[in-house]
Amino acid sequence: MIPLLDLKAQYASIRSEVEPAVLRVLASGHYVLGEEVARFEEEFAVYCDAKHAIAVNTGTSALHLALLAAGVGPGDEVITVSFSFVATASAVCYTGARPVFVDVEPVTLTMDPALLEAAITPRTKAIMPVHLYGQMADMDAIKAIADKHGIPVIEDACQAHGAEYRQRRAGSIGVSGCFSFYPGKNLGACGEGGVVVTNDDEHAKTIRMLRDWGQEQRYHHALKGYNYRMDEIQGAILRIKLRHLEAWTEARRVRANRYSGLLASSRSVSAPVAMMDRRHVYHVYAVRSRDREHLQHSLRSAGIHTGLHYPIPIHLQKAHADLGYRPGDFPMSEAAAREVLSLPIYPELTLTQVDQIAAAVEQEAYAS
Repeated sequence: MIPLLDLKAQYASIRSEVEPAVLRVLASGHYVLGEEVARFEEEFAVYCDAKHAIAVNTGTSALHLALLAAGVGPGDEVITVSFSFVATASAVCYTGARPVFVDVEPVTLTMDPALLEAAITPRTKAIMPVHLYGQMADMDAIKAIADKHGIPVIEDACQAHGAEYRQRRAGSIGVSGCFSFYPGKNLGACGEGGVVVTNDDEHAKTIRMLRDWGQEQRYHHALKGYNYRMDEIQGAILRIKLRHLEAWTEARRVRANRYSGLLASSRSVSAPVAMMDRRHVYHVYAVRSRDREHLQHSLRSAGIHTGLHYPIPIHLQKAHADLGYRPGDFPMSEAAAREVLSLPIYPELTLTQVDQIAAAVEQEAYAS
């Protein structure tokens, strides 16, 4: 059996580093927003080429606080995409604002800049592109439109740790960038975690207060804040994993390139395309198939686990029916939702296993 993700294998490779770090935190008696979190913030900011990193408890909280720091609130609109995990829209709703969707480009499945300007209204308070599957959106085109209208751009980089656009790191281009450290991410905690990176001093100050009950100092609450703090154990673990992230990323890219070469002339699927001006970090390796359900069933029968990221776009989710969208409103997003299938990809996946998976995909093509 080949799993979609193998966190046990990752842990085994760094166990000798992680366990002493966790025990050190436990012995310290300081469990929330301590030295380990502070040092992780410094190190992750450097990694992202950003001035500040503010660690929080989840990627969703990172999005929420970045939006609040940008002044988003009730009655406002935030332009984003529907082909993403639901947290993208949920974070907007937490502020009292309304998510307004635009469709995605057919190749990258990221925000289509050609559709962006038509979605801007006097209520638009932020634009939030999603760097999907580990590949960044077309940030120069998005930023040009945003700057023309004086609208801040907040990067949903929750799947894009270390991704680059024209040699600039994810999170460093907009006014802020938001990352998730959910365990399955390229940089994942052993639990939950998130971070906001920014070069804006005022945004950083506001987010630091908001994550910790709006405190300027202990028991002095300047803002109506939240309990969005990162715990020390996660900070310690993330510091260790960050040291391995570049090697893990290159391993992912090697495996993705192997897949793409083997599937280049596939009759069964189309492989994802890495744009020449971007560094794709392959959080997900999602192929597209016109008969996805049959292919997924066949791969499972062969002992290969796959995933769906994401089978229902946000605008068609029951939870967001109040937004008033209908089937057909975003055809590229809806087509992708019907067709994408995520194949296993992680640093511990062997190249032999990649060959085996690609062969199983092609065998299904010839069988059908």
